[in-house]
Amino acid sequence: MPFLASGLTPLIQTSSFSLWHYRTDDIRTDVTAAGYFNPVAAQLKPGDLMILQTIDAMALLPLRPGPATGPGVTLDGAVSPLALLRSAAQSFPVVQAVGAVVRTIVLAPLAAGFITGGSIPVSAQVQGPISQVVVSVRDASNQILPTPQLVTVSGGFATAAVPVPPVGSGYRIRVEDAQDPAIAAVSRSFSVTPPLNALQQENGAVIVMENGYALLRDFS
Repeated sequence: MPFLASGLTPLIQTSSFSLWHYRTDDIRTDVTAAGYFNPVAAQLKPGDLMILQTIDAMALLPLRPGPATGPGVTLDGAVSPLALLRSAAQSFPVVQAVGAVVRTIVLAPLAAGFITGGSIPVSAQVQGPISQVVVSVRDASNQILPTPQLVTVSGGFATAAVPVPPVGSGYRIRVEDAQDPAIAAVSRSFSVTPPLNALQQENGAVIVMENGYALLRDFS
């Protein structure tokens, strides 16, 4: 059978990592063949993990670029594991407890523009064992502007006020785990404009400010 979109479900999604679950009536060799996931290749990224539940096996597989399937762990299977999977055999009874720890950062929306001379309020909701985050401002080329702030998470939230950068566009706010920068949230781009009271316009022979007061009058 071909790839079935309704069988693919995102379990965890961040800006840099996703955990997927795919359930199908296909066999594992068909699903792990090159090109099977081409219809959703744009959504899957190298480094993501997939819980693969086929008709003959269940496995946890990492996603890798190119046609090769990455090594994984066989959770259950009706047949012997393929070479691309890793299995473990124990000669004595043992009880293993496995729990998934979810760590996510959700950044509150920001305004589309700011005025120089002020500050930008930053608020992020944090889930999981994250005690501190780093808040930074990135320019249009993704360069960090001085100086990033180390913020302590309190009650599941991290708040900060960062200085407004120079006049320009394409700025973004990034909030990342101080211990694991791969866990992060990035805002939409915003622009910075000069103060409104500094705007000037020329009205005939008179240069006036936005409030209407004349700065220069030509008496010639």
